[in-house]
Amino acid sequence: MDNSPTALFDSYEQDFRQIIDSIRLKLDGEGKDERGEQRRAALRRVEMELDEADEMISQMEIEIQGIPQSIKPQYQNRLKTAKGDLVRFKKLSKDLHSQVSRAELLSSGRVGTPTSDEPYGPTSDRTRLLAGTATLDDGTRRLQESQRIALETEDQGAEILMNLRTQREQIENSRDTLRTADTAIDRASGTLKKMIRRMYQQRVVTAAIIVVLVLVIAIILWEKVFR
Repeated sequence: MDNSPTALFDSYEQDFRQIIDSIRLKLDGEGKDERGEQRRAALRRVEMELDEADEMISQMEIEIQGIPQSIKPQYQNRLKTAKGDLVRFKKLSKDLHSQVSRAELLSSGRVGTPTSDEPYGPTSDRTRLLAGTATLDDGTRRLQESQRIALETEDQGAEILMNLRTQREQIENSRDTLRTADTAIDRASGTLKKMIRRMYQQRVVTAAIIVVLVLVIAIILWEKVFR
């Protein structure tokens, strides 16, 4: 397992690029070439992948905080590029949604074209207006649903960021506690070494005193015996 400070950032960036490539294929291929429900389904898949890409950006923003300052600028540039790509594809997706809505309105407006047998067409202006209103309502409903999903995703992202921030604070507190414990252990070790050194010094002094006393006693005995 790669434990380098940039490993997670690189992993999230790789996932982001894979999602962006998938979005590009859908917008350049399925989103433009297909029609009707298939086209709307492709655009809905694009919306979900854009939400995933947005989540990858959030994770990259978190991981870049732990990258060393010496290499952080190049990763900040990569993050800025990724954000630019996400904004560009969001705008392209929005434009395609607008094109789909306009195409549906135009197709509903062409329903009931008058013929020679029915000069006023099989449907009235009221019917076409109701059909256009229904299409607009459907588009509005889908937009509101997308906004709801985006808000839920944002709330989840904020909660994840808060949890990660709390975990980081806990890790930092644990690190400070370990540093304090290491300092205390170093002080205790130094104190113990001083006590052992003093003990040896006291033993040497005691031994010297005993030797001196023995010599004194031996001298006194010698004087008494031989004088």
